[in-house]
Amino acid sequence: MKKFYLSLFLILASLPAASLAQKAAPRPKVTSAVPAATPAAKPAPAYEIPLVTKTLANGLEVIVLPDSSVPLVTVELDVRNGSFTEPPELNGLSHLFEHMFFKSSMAVRLLQCENAPPRSVVTSFNSICSETLKLKPSIGDTSYLKDANQLTFYNGTTREEVVNYFYTVTSPYLASAIKNINDSVRFPTFDETEFENEKRVVIGELDRHEANPYQYLDLTLKDKLFYKYPTRKKPGGTRETVAAATTAQMRLIQSRYYVPNNAALVVTGDVKPDEVFKLAEQIMGGWEKRKVDPFKEFPMVEHPPLPKSEGVIIEKTIQDDSSPEQGQNIFLEIGWQGPSIGKDDTATYAADVFSYIITQPDSRFQRKLVDSGLVSSAGFGYYTQRNIGPISLLLVSTPAKAKAAMKAAYDEIAQFTRPDYFTDEELESAKTILESNDLFEREKLSEYSHTIGFWWSSTGIDYFRGYHKNLRAVSREQINAYLKTYVLGKPHVGLALVAPGAKQAANLTEQDLIGEK
Repeated sequence: MKKFYLSLFLILASLPAASLAQKAAPRPKVTSAVPAATPAAKPAPAYEIPLVTKTLANGLEVIVLPDSSVPLVTVELDVRNGSFTEPPELNGLSHLFEHMFFKSSMAVRLLQCENAPPRSVVTSFNSICSETLKLKPSIGDTSYLKDANQLTFYNGTTREEVVNYFYTVTSPYLASAIKNINDSVRFPTFDETEFENEKRVVIGELDRHEANPYQYLDLTLKDKLFYKYPTRKKPGGTRETVAAATTAQMRLIQSRYYVPNNAALVVTGDVKPDEVFKLAEQIMGGWEKRKVDPFKEFPMVEHPPLPKSEGVIIEKTIQDDSSPEQGQNIFLEIGWQGPSIGKDDTATYAADVFSYIITQPDSRFQRKLVDSGLVSSAGFGYYTQRNIGPISLLLVSTPAKAKAAMKAAYDEIAQFTRPDYFTDEELESAKTILESNDLFEREKLSEYSHTIGFWWSSTGIDYFRGYHKNLRAVSREQINAYLKTYVLGKPHVGLALVAPGAKQAANLTEQDLIGEK
């Protein structure tokens, strides 16, 4: 399932997520466990996502989802960048680039120079202006900057396979938002003082993430699952790489990935598609295309499969707000390498549906683990990615119950492909609720634009267009094929995050964590 940079751990930690499958209300309890005895729900027709698209001559994809119910517009630039493009020396610098995006562009400097009295400026400023004014033919009219107070709602995010930037404005300021994005992406200043300040901000974010047990577990899992190229799955990077970053590296990233034939302009809300296409052509049509596709020149790495299963017990002070006593909770996780978009699309749809079936409160999986009292929460999910999406099972237990919880989890995993593990009704209901959640999320287009951008970058817009149709077609046989290919009997990683002193009480072994006796 698509979860942006937020994985299953963050969802359980009550952090916001943009998944298609994580926000449903509980279904009525299913009383029968035998598919043949339970009438299947009548499949509903899949709805079409009313996207209107156009690709400019320079390769920029323009994607519009119109909705005039509220006079608001979100303008988003999505770039195929992120940690999956990062060798070790660049790890985390896509995120740092994102932080620099909304700093003053050369357009702002040009406006300052145009309005500066020529005889009153200091020599250094005059020298800067003489160079800046040469950009006037490329930047054009800067009068739109007077609308800056209308463009105060903006943000950006960095994930493994996409970086996005967006403005949400009232409808009359559509053109100003597009111009701001255009000037930020094409004419950044990368001011050295601002750059050093943002490096400190990013390092502070890394510190906060590692203090969160779910985040820490997530980082450890990815290091183990993607052991040969771990940086390709760590959007935040490390303190060392961020601290050593230079503005020259920012310009390197810009030249490789911030090009129109590696980007999409997503516009949602109170707009007309033809108007958006016209403005995009006028404002961004002059953005020079990169001669070579960056992913042909710098191809994605091939993550090797896990050679064997591995169990790891991590002793670390746990700052868990859900537990009043430090050390009361133990965080347990099992991870597998899952399917990749473009290589096994069918499995990605099956993964989404199955994950949703077993995470419903009345599923057998939840009854055996949560209702039994072995764990306080249990989640299972797949994170859609072009370059191997991880499959994760996360449990929150206590030292006294952790060992039994792991045994119960592996007992359930072994039963996943049994004909009676879930009913036909559960299968069809999962598809319906997945689709309903997506419709609900569309009620807030300022956030739904991020969903569109994620799918565009990681899967391609055609995958997104056909998502619900293919979701509806998922069968029990496809789910079983997915589980047999990626989960059952496959090498995996088992982790336990325990507070110092709780390891002995839990009595967990590495064999417990990988399901071996």
